[in-house]
Parts: sequence; C-alpha cells; structure tokens
Amino acid sequence: MAFYNKLKWILGILMIFVLIIATNLIDKNNFIRVRDSVVTIYEDRLIANDLIFEMLKSVQQKELAVSLSDSTFFQNENALVNDKLQSLISRFEQTKLTSEEAKVFQDLKRNVQLLITAENEFLNSDYSDNSQMVNHIESLKSNLNDLSKIQLTEGNRQMSISKRAVDTVELFTQIEIFILVFLAVLIQIIVMYKPKEKA
Repeated sequence: MAFYNKLKWILGILMIFVLIIATNLIDKNNFIRVRDSVVTIYEDRLIANDLIFEMLKSVQQKELAVSLSDSTFFQNENALVNDKLQSLISRFEQTKLTSEEAKVFQDLKRNVQLLITAENEFLNSDYSDNSQMVNHIESLKSNLNDLSKIQLTEGNRQMSISKRAVDTVELFTQIEIFILVFLAVLIQIIVMYKPKEKA
C-alpha cells in the first residue's frame, strides 16, 4: 500500500514537471522570435533608414550645388561629401538586405559611381554641361526613396511577426492555466483515491 501511495505522488509530480518544461520551451521559442524581430527592426530597419536619410542629405547638397552651378563646392567640398557618401554606403551594406533591397542598393551604388564620373567630367569641362549630373542625382533620389519604402514595409512585416509571437505566448499562457488547474484536480483525485480493501 505504501508503494502505491509513493507511485501516485511520483506520477503527480512528474506530470507537473513535464508540463512546466514543455510550456517553458514553447514560451522560450516565442520570446526568441519576438527578440529577434525587435533587434531586426532596430538594426536593419531604423538604422538603415537613418543611413538613407544621411545619404539623401549628401545627394541634396550636390543637387543644390548643381542647380546653382557652384564651382567652389565641386572644387573644395565635393570630395568630402563623396567620402561621407561612400562611408554611409559601406555601413548600409552591413545591414541585412532583402533580395529586393539588394537589387535597389546595387543600382544605387552604380548610380553613385556614375555621378562621381560625371562630376569629374564636369570639372574638366569648364562647368559647361551638368545634364549628366542632374540625371544621376535624380536616379539616386529615386533609389533612396525606394529603399526608404522597403524599410517601412519590412519594419511592418517584422512587427507582424512579433505580434503573432506575442499572441501565441498569450494563447499558450491561457492553455497552461487550464491544464494546470486540470492537473491539480487530477492529482488531488489520484492522491486522495483509496481503493476499497477487500473484505
């Protein structure tokens, strides 16, 4: 009879132990998904968006200089702006890029090189023809606009992943409560049950 009582207690404790481990593993997986999603939103979307904004500022500096035919800018400041632009491009390259984003980014890098070539030609042509620079600047602005829209789309996608993971955690928390109550009742029944002794 003592062995039967011990077995009931061991069985009851084991059931609770298994439930706790199972629910912790499920919760851990969902929390990892939320964490990864939040990290991705910060590192690969917010930082990327800031880099895009900084690149756009550099491009707009060039655009203003072209529209004013500011030869002083091209002789003195343009090299620094180009260095800054290349640095921003290098930093942007280190973020995780989607396939669509990678395609637009490659186009942006190509347009930056074309613009730099056009600027050198402009400097060597006595500042007569700036049409090539204007075209490349417009292409760059279009690339940056497309990249900015991608950040918003991908940020929303990551937020949806986080929301689904949090909803799953809430659902499993409710299920865990019901299972724990059920097991508590079941264990009470197992522990309190005493088989009738045969006369």
